[in-house]
Amino acid sequence: MAKRGLRNLITDVAGLRVGNAEDANARTGVTVLLFDAPAPAVADIRGGAPGTRDVEGLNPISLVDGVDAIAMSGGSAFGNDAVSGVQAWLKAKGRGFEIRPGAPRVPIVPGAILFDLANGGDKNWGDEPPYRALGRRAVENASDDFTLGNAGAGLGAVAGAYKGGLGTASAVTDNEFTVGALVAVNSVGSPLIPGTHIFWASPFEQGGEFGNCGLREPLSLDLGLPSDIKGGVRAGQNTTIGIVATDAALTRVELMRIAIMATDGFAHALRPAHTPFDGDLLFAVSTGKRSIGEPRQFEVMQLGCLAAGCVARAIARGVYEAQSIGELKSYRDMFRRDEHGQA
Repeated sequence: MAKRGLRNLITDVAGLRVGNAEDANARTGVTVLLFDAPAPAVADIRGGAPGTRDVEGLNPISLVDGVDAIAMSGGSAFGNDAVSGVQAWLKAKGRGFEIRPGAPRVPIVPGAILFDLANGGDKNWGDEPPYRALGRRAVENASDDFTLGNAGAGLGAVAGAYKGGLGTASAVTDNEFTVGALVAVNSVGSPLIPGTHIFWASPFEQGGEFGNCGLREPLSLDLGLPSDIKGGVRAGQNTTIGIVATDAALTRVELMRIAIMATDGFAHALRPAHTPFDGDLLFAVSTGKRSIGEPRQFEVMQLGCLAAGCVARAIARGVYEAQSIGELKSYRDMFRRDEHGQA
């Protein structure tokens, strides 16, 4: 039976660090996953309105088989500038892909963005959007420990009718492989079971990580769209973006299968998921610290299943850890609990 990781962070996977940077006035931010060494990565896109940079190069048939970092940013298309800030920092450190001897190395940094331009923050930043600088600050801040909720790319996020945020979770298999997830939740869909304060992801909760408020009795559910999805939804204005990571040494084809399986975590935690209005995207990466045995495909299946659970937990945790900002009300402010844990 799998168990929760030691710190319940994606950085329980050895070889990873996470950094956040925010612009509180603009209600936006950037989150960077930094690798100690180049790592194989892929991406799986399920939403109808994605925003990305340098993601096509992660196709398993492409040339470059290792990335130096991954950036997740607010700001819609403006947020793609965050990648440039991360690349500049990495180049100064001598990191990057060697195209030919003597030529400058090129840091490989794919990125994905979410829409937070209508969240009430001041977006009048003039000729210079803040995202390049935020990207550089975020990678400079990279550490084993990091803040959740209103942090990094989660600062300006909104999940359905609730303040969204940055979430993470980890798990360890019986044979000591570690899997972790990191997500920024800005979804059209609701994270809660209709008419309750209970997260869709509650069956996956470990150690009260998002309130320990599971089902107490069976529910009769309306199978239509929930009433607490984001109001006035429009294409390009919503996205849950995330990363799953493992220390298992996997090929990019095997990582692709894990990414496909892990995106089911979106559907475990949000309803509806993968809509025409969301840019749902999930990266999958391997630090390759531990070799896997035979049969390999059984190990891939086990890791993919565990990754889906980590994604669901990370989504709920991101919403649970978020705090209200102005008119954007948090889950915990909307469902205050008494001393007996009742909403």
